[in-house]
Formats: sequence, C-alpha cells, structure tokens
Amino acid sequence: MTDSRRRDTLAAGDGWPASVRADVETLWHFHRIDDPLRPVDVAVGLGSHDAGVAVRTAALYHRGLFPLVVFTGATTPTTAGRFPRGEAVHFREIALRHGVPADAVRIDTEATSTVGNIDNTRALLAAEGRTPRSVLLVSRPYQQRRARAVAAARWPDVDVHCTGGDQDLDTYLASLGDPDRVATMLVGDTQRLDLQGRSGEIAPQRIPDHVRRAYDRLVAAGYTDRLITPHPELTDLS
Repeated sequence: MTDSRRRDTLAAGDGWPASVRADVETLWHFHRIDDPLRPVDVAVGLGSHDAGVAVRTAALYHRGLFPLVVFTGATTPTTAGRFPRGEAVHFREIALRHGVPADAVRIDTEATSTVGNIDNTRALLAAEGRTPRSVLLVSRPYQQRRARAVAAARWPDVDVHCTGGDQDLDTYLASLGDPDRVATMLVGDTQRLDLQGRSGEIAPQRIPDHVRRAYDRLVAAGYTDRLITPHPELTDLS
C-alpha cells in the first residue's frame, strides 16, 4: 500500500498527481507488446491478480485462435486474497464460465514466477506428448515485455506471441479498482526486467532513457512495494 511519502502526494480522482500519471503511462506503454493476433497451437494464461487474463483468453478461444489453453499460477502473497485456491484454479473456473470447454483447459498450480509459468507449462505439455510450434502468452497488459523475454530464453524453439486485455490505461484502472497496485506492479516489472537481463536469466534489456527516468521518479514518489531489492539504477545499454 502507499507509504508516507506517497500518501502526502495523493491527489483527487484516481489518486495521482499529473506527474505520476504521466510516468505510469510511460511504463504502461513500454511494457505492452500487443502482437497481431493469429492462430497458434496453444495459449498460456499467466497467473496474476488480474482476472481479466482468463476473460481475455476465453474470448480469444472463441475466436478460434487456439484449441488448447494452459493456465499457470499458484497462490502468492499478492493474489491470495483474490484467488485463495490458486491463480490457475480460479482462472480455469472463469474460463469455463465463459464457455471454454473443460477438455480444452490444463492448469499448472505450482508456478510462483514468470520463469516458473514458462518452465512448468513446457513440462506439462511435454508430458502429454505435445510440442507446440507457436504459443500465445496472455497476461496482464503490462507483463507482456518481460513474459516474452522469459519465454524467448526458456522456450527458444517456439514462436511466441503476446497479448493482454485491450483496455486503455483508464479502463484498466477502473476494472481493477486499485490504481496504486498497478503503479507498484509497473515499477516492479520494470526492475525485474532489468535485473533478469543483468543476471543472464533473459537477454540484456535495453530500457529507453525516458522509461528509465519515469521509473526513477515513481520510485522516488514511493511506489516501491514490488521492488525485490533496494532501488538500483537500471542498466544503461545504450
């Protein structure tokens, strides 16, 4: 939640001063990929606090874009309140309510990270004798850049496409009802993208200067709940 610095800056409306809103929007656009949609062998719905992932996956299934869905995600500290039986379990139930047949859905209930999402899905499909050539990753709108980078490193022999909900930022914030969660998640995803690139877990990531500056300002404003280390400077690969 907000710390004392951030509480001191809250404004009316969505709770953000204009400068914070602009920086959030910068990170939002940076992390979105939104590949053109086309048929793939399997869709992978990445678990999170955002139930819209399951709704989006169901809608794309009904468009005939894939015959099989894997939802992946355990219960984590950030999602236990919303999805106490695990992200994948709840996402499956949402998809079934939206008309996806049960025999078209698989679940992985163990993954607690994006790396785990990819590794466990790959293993689950291999155990069924499935070797997809193309995959659509369905995620939070702003998880797409990191999800694709992880998939490229962990599942290099498949053609990976990414999508999220097709809302703009305002619509997305209204659907979740928690703007500060989105801001802190965006900051956390930006740091994770950089740190995973530094560690070699994914390819080194080029983060544009204007994105770097927006990240730094949001950290200084107190949107730090999802940082996994004290605030490091983002890597400069320019």
